[in-house]
Amino acid sequence: MIRTIAFDVGETLVRDDRHWASWADWLHVPRHTVSALVGAVVAQGKDNAEALRLIQPGLDIPSAYRAREEAGRGEYLDETDVYEDVRPALAALRDAGLRVIVAGNQTVRAGELLRGLDLPSDLIATSGEWGVAKPSAEFFERLIAEADCPAEEILYVGDHPQNDTLPAHAAGLRTAHLRRGPWGHLWAEDSEVIATADYHVNSLMDLLAIASH
Repeated sequence: MIRTIAFDVGETLVRDDRHWASWADWLHVPRHTVSALVGAVVAQGKDNAEALRLIQPGLDIPSAYRAREEAGRGEYLDETDVYEDVRPALAALRDAGLRVIVAGNQTVRAGELLRGLDLPSDLIATSGEWGVAKPSAEFFERLIAEADCPAEEILYVGDHPQNDTLPAHAAGLRTAHLRRGPWGHLWAEDSEVIATADYHVNSLMDLLAIASH
């Protein structure tokens, strides 16, 4: 029985377009350059932040975040960043009696922006706020504690196998791989993803049928 559904953020609930475009503008390179490099490093199994260091070797990303904020060019989210199925799906899941948690690898500032969107959820938290990040087991231990139910009663939904479905599965959670965004499409047919994810969905609305069982 699923009692809690937890969601990744980037390319699960919100588009990453603005995020990477803002980095391209900050580093004074074409936006396509950043997009292509992010795809390349992630396909190699590296953290997507490594794409920024290919553009500017030795880049201190936390310092760059602070510099962007001070320059008035920091993180930003609004309704146009939210995928169209997010609000109806999350609202329907809550109406069905499930606890809805949003928990992903984002900064403290991103957490504030996400809460400002007033998404239908019971908790919104980020790795920056928890002090632990995916794919670490500690992140999912914290998620389980926040859900206040056994791991097997939590369904974690995400697009990125290495950060989402694989470590969540290893932590004992049930998982749903979302075919959305570059990573969701890239690994949709991967044998390990197929074997370890409990569900494979193309839309968050697909979760309603899963949750009803």
